[in-house]
This record gives sequence, C-alpha cells and structure tokens, in this order.
Amino acid sequence: MRGSEFAELRAFVAVVDRQSFVRAAESLGIAPSSLSQTIRSLETRLGVRLLARTTRSVAPTEAGARLHARFRAAMIEMDAAVLDVLDRRQEAAGTVRLHAPRLAVQTFVEPLLGEFNARHPDVVLDISVSEVSLDIVREGLDVGMRLGESIDRDMVAVRLGKPFRTLVVASPEYVQRHGAPKSPADLRDHRCINWRQPGTEGLYKWEFFKNGQWFSVAVEGPLITSHKDLALTAALQGVGIAFWADYRVQPFIEQGRLMALLERWCAPHPGWFLYYPRQNSGAPAVKAFVDFLREAWSPTRGPNGKGRATRTDTSGKGPRRGA
Repeated sequence: MRGSEFAELRAFVAVVDRQSFVRAAESLGIAPSSLSQTIRSLETRLGVRLLARTTRSVAPTEAGARLHARFRAAMIEMDAAVLDVLDRRQEAAGTVRLHAPRLAVQTFVEPLLGEFNARHPDVVLDISVSEVSLDIVREGLDVGMRLGESIDRDMVAVRLGKPFRTLVVASPEYVQRHGAPKSPADLRDHRCINWRQPGTEGLYKWEFFKNGQWFSVAVEGPLITSHKDLALTAALQGVGIAFWADYRVQPFIEQGRLMALLERWCAPHPGWFLYYPRQNSGAPAVKAFVDFLREAWSPTRGPNGKGRATRTDTSGKGPRRGA
C-alpha cells in the first residue's frame, strides 16, 4: 500500500468516527476542502461510493461501513505498535484533551494539578468542564469522566474513588418549620430544590432503592438550578430539601447545619470513572495521565482518599444521573 493510499483510508476513518468533515479535518490538521478532495480521490480509486453526504450530516454507505469496520481495526493496531515504540524511547509529552463535569474535575483533578505538572512537565492538559454528555471519540477528545453506569461498554474505565450515595438533606430550620418526610412519596408535599442537567429539557427525578429495585420521584419546589453548588447553598439557607452526593454534604451534617433524611432508601451506586477509547491507551501523554489518576485515587477510600486504583467493571446497576 502506497503512503497516499494509507493517508486516504486514515482520512476516511476519521470522517466516519467523527461523523463530520469539519471535526475530522481538525483532528487531521488539514482543511475541510482538502479532506473532501481526499475522500473523493479514494472513492474514485475504489470505484464505489463510501459516504452519504448532506448539508447537515455524513454517514457511511453499506460499502463504507464494511471498509470502516475492517480498516479501523487494522489502523488501531498499527497506531498502537508505533506508540509502543515511542513510549519506550521518550518521556511523556503532548496534549491530553479531557472532558468532565465540574464536580469530577473539582474532586479528582484540581487537587493534583501541581503534582501532575511536576511529574510530567511536557504534558499539556486541555480540560473542558461541562455537564453535557459528549461522544469523546466523535469530538476528538482523549479521555472523559462520568458516573460509571453511563459509560459505553466499549470504553476502558478506571474507577476514581469508591461508590457513594446521594442523600436527601435539609437544614434543621426547614425540618422545624415543615417537618421531615417519612418516605420518598412524602417529598411531593415538600419544598424541594430541583436540578436540571445542562443540555436537557426535563428535571432530574430523585432516585431511591427498595426491595431490590430503583424507583424515581418527581419533586417540586421554589428553586430549579443546573448548578448543584447553588442547590447545596439553598438547602443550607433553609430554602428547601436537596439531593446530593454524600461526600459533599457529610461535612455539613457533621456540623449540624444539615440533616440526612430518608437514608434507608438511599443506596450506593457505582460512582465516578475515568474512561477512554482503547486505541488511545498507548499514547504516552494519555497513558501518563491515566496512570497518574489510577495511582492517586483509591476505590477503597473516599473520593478524597489517595492510594492505588484498579480497572473496574462499570456494569453494576445503579441510578442513572444522581450525584
């Protein structure tokens, strides 16, 4: 295979992976017009149409899907072989593009930025903080952080910290004025602080566990927010009842500023994971970042405990969006 033919096939795989000529061109470091010409040359050389294109979307044809499935696997193996050689002859260097929710970055990355930089001064961390779920392969990102139950099964996942519970909490002043709910159903009669996941229309339904089954409750109240710190602040001020991760509210419970309610209905779920596509595992910079966090956060201690983490299955049942 000539070099130009390999370049055409690599460009084709990039377009199918990202479902966009613009994003694929960015990942390859070329102009979209040049990429379009490359794909036309490949289709002309093979004598078959590989992509179905409209003004808004691009998708493989049946022939294109077959070619992508076979060549992408071969390309991943070739890239891994080259990266393995590079990994053995040089220190980690390059850019790691991370996408993660604010809480995950705040908990697992911020406390260790200085230590990581001192250990790997030639690695650039490009961190996008967003609550919106993305396809990191399609967006040209290297790694992401999510709650374990929402990670695709074809990703490599590394646990960060241990499983945690989402607790129902209210200030003592609120409970004195309005009483405490006796069951999750009673929350419908209380002033609750609602959360909307950014990028979605509906409100998050609070999730509980009883008799081996998860169930959800829609709540109402005087405040709706997409920022969970604001929900916590409002609960501390007696605005209403909030629902948030135990390790975030526990200090205020110990101080007597919040009360935990309905605890027997609040079960653990898998917790936070770092995840990445298998083909990225050999890149020196990505490997350095993954190994660093793997060593830093132990699943046997809390999200703020340090130790050694291990690769973990994320298929355990649990609520889909709480935290």
